[in-house]
Amino acid sequence: MPYATAHDGVKLYYEETGAGAPVIFVHEFAGDLRSWEAQLRHFGQRYHAIAYNARGYPPSDAPEEVGKYSQDRAADDIAAVLDHLQLSRAHIVGLSMGGFATLHFGFRHAPRARSLTVAGCGYGANPAKREDFRAEVAASAALLLEQGTEKFAERYAYGPTRVQLENKSPRAFADFKRQLAEHSDIGSANTLLGVLRERPSLYDLKDQMKALNVPTLILAGDEDWPCLLPGILMKEIIPSAALAVMPNCGHAINIEDPDAFNRIVGNFLSYVDSGRWPMRDPRAMSASFTGMR
Repeated sequence: MPYATAHDGVKLYYEETGAGAPVIFVHEFAGDLRSWEAQLRHFGQRYHAIAYNARGYPPSDAPEEVGKYSQDRAADDIAAVLDHLQLSRAHIVGLSMGGFATLHFGFRHAPRARSLTVAGCGYGANPAKREDFRAEVAASAALLLEQGTEKFAERYAYGPTRVQLENKSPRAFADFKRQLAEHSDIGSANTLLGVLRERPSLYDLKDQMKALNVPTLILAGDEDWPCLLPGILMKEIIPSAALAVMPNCGHAINIEDPDAFNRIVGNFLSYVDSGRWPMRDPRAMSASFTGMR
């Protein structure tokens, strides 16, 4: 089995296919590298497509100490995969937890990012609901450790931004729920406590966003309510960002509508690779409605 070694010694299992410019896919909390299968097949036809399991997701290591899990470590683990594969730069595509890791990779390792696709990113960002989010994450971790991942998956899979997948594709939903139920109890709980609960609100990261010049695509489903306003925030603040919203979609957009996801991301990567991705014209940020004042 191929493994990259993180800077603190944690081993990260990865898979790769294809040749060309490298694209690294970073999975969400409820997924793993298997949830990128449609993307590996599609992008592997013209790119060097890579997906890996985050720490806590076997066959990657699942450390028992919650201190081994954090937002910074999640971002640095992307760099560790690049280092192992001897890649100086790559396109980074992340969903949800992986979207946060992708954004923070841009903050911490901008020269190594050909582009950033930040999809389904925003849970816990609302400052008014910050403590509610942290409490719910802690309660979820406790429930997971008490009842096990299999029972946890039976509840988590039916969240308000997950039912869209079940309605569209019962087969894809069944695969998603089965794979979630196979995750590590301690790895998932520590990920909840160390990464999701402790990561900073996007609203506290405006200075870092303003300084981010890497070509960036913000992507969300229009029924992924916790991500819509944060998506607009990132579009407004990041000077190199574009925003795309997928209609009638919830959270797991890469498996809910893989054709649309692949098309949007593929077009973005093509613009970046051709050197045609723009920075925002400062005139577009005028306070005037018409430009007449």
